[in-house]
Amino acid sequence: MAEQAARLGEFGFAGDDNVVPFQVEGLDVRGRAVQLGPLLDTILARHAYPEPVARLLAETIALTVLLGTALKFDGKLIVQTQGDGPVDLLVADFASPDAVRAYARFDEEALARAVAQNALSPPELIGKGILAFTIDQGPHMQRYQGVVELDGSSLEEIAMAYFRQSEQIPTHVRLGVAELYERDETGETRHHWRAGGLMIQFLPEAPERMRQPDLPGGDVPDGVEEPETDDDDSWAEAKAMVETIDIDELTDPQVSSERLLFRLFHERGVRVFDPAGVYDRCTCSREKIKTVLDNFSAEEIAESVEDGRIAVTCEFCSTEYVFSPDEIEGTSE
Repeated sequence: MAEQAARLGEFGFAGDDNVVPFQVEGLDVRGRAVQLGPLLDTILARHAYPEPVARLLAETIALTVLLGTALKFDGKLIVQTQGDGPVDLLVADFASPDAVRAYARFDEEALARAVAQNALSPPELIGKGILAFTIDQGPHMQRYQGVVELDGSSLEEIAMAYFRQSEQIPTHVRLGVAELYERDETGETRHHWRAGGLMIQFLPEAPERMRQPDLPGGDVPDGVEEPETDDDDSWAEAKAMVETIDIDELTDPQVSSERLLFRLFHERGVRVFDPAGVYDRCTCSREKIKTVLDNFSAEEIAESVEDGRIAVTCEFCSTEYVFSPDEIEGTSE
């Protein structure tokens, strides 16, 4: 086993905070796999989120990274939930080519009640509402937004529903989050977050092979069942393989993305491509904050002044920007 590990190691592994693109030519499948470690610790530690909130945001970050690294242009992908549950807002965005940031808002009292009732699944924490996928291609391009209803499904299921409705590409997603504790050389226990994800898409050369069952039309008479369309055999096989993944495999630091892909698809011939690193990088700046403040009215500026200054803290990275009232131009209205 040690010799085998050494031979595998000669090819190198992407490691944490890297996205591994791959292709399974025998199944006409392409995808991406990721394991997140230090990046998660940095983002989640800034706000000292309670465990249920941190776990939920970590899953959202993993999903955003999988989707965002597919952007073929300089832009931004924003994944945002708005619900009526204890965690009423989750935001994660990916700015190409490699910047990730995220933020969660929650009601402490409502969260405490959820913990007491052990109502801690993602649907229970988020509640009913919407999940929006926004693609921003820059200041001179129109934003594109796809919205999916939060109906009690998992983030995996909601993401797949989005691709079915908006992209019409057969897509399958698996996500996992783990909270690890380990002792360092001094015997002190250290806490770490990990998340993993894998996404596959069916992209055969013949478009008709991508057929999927029609979405419900909403006008089918009671008692009448809509006809079902069988999946392409290759796509059915690929999905079945991905469904065998255990959550521990997605988050285990000893199971690299490459090892996991080999376990799943080696019989079909999986090809991995160069990994792409992702980093905790906020896009806020003093100049951007000032531009926002310059659009405030004189009354709004006066209301923002405390102790002779205007202080603005970025919700994502917690950086504080301080301005004197004289610096802000404001509007004439």
